[in-house]
Amino acid sequence: MTYTIKNALEILKQTPKTLKSFLVNLSDDWIYCNEGNDTWSAFDIVGHLIHGEKTDWIPRLEIIMNASENKTFTPYNRFAQFEDSKGKTLAELLAEFSELRKNNIIYLKSLNLFEEQLDLKGIHPELGEVTLRQLLASWVTHDLGHMAQIARVMAKQYKNEVGPWAAYITILNK
Repeated sequence: MTYTIKNALEILKQTPKTLKSFLVNLSDDWIYCNEGNDTWSAFDIVGHLIHGEKTDWIPRLEIIMNASENKTFTPYNRFAQFEDSKGKTLAELLAEFSELRKNNIIYLKSLNLFEEQLDLKGIHPELGEVTLRQLLASWVTHDLGHMAQIARVMAKQYKNEVGPWAAYITILNK
């Protein structure tokens, strides 16, 4: 599928609602479970998504769009959620994510980007030159990847409980 802002917005708008529907009213056993040392729980992932809304997608879009010759992105702290989310509940994180995403979508739509602007470039500190189109497409796939990650982490909690069906449940074997 070729990237379009219209198609991207379909996913970006749904992510907060999907996460809320999937995670609200679950016990801590589900919210804080992970796949072992140095892996993330649903709680951690929502915190990570919040950090991205604040410091990744729109700030990098603005670097690409600004008139400055310096198009280098600030490095992204993929682990900031471990500090930022301390003392918060999952309900608070979901509400914060929803509000940030809503505002970022409003801002993105207000730009009325033209097709040619999607080819403007920035410099990722590790990946090098990237286009605005690639950044915005990554925003969508980042959401989808983390929603799949949450489902995988939760499913694996019953890996030893499903018995021989584990052979048929592919999410348990990834």
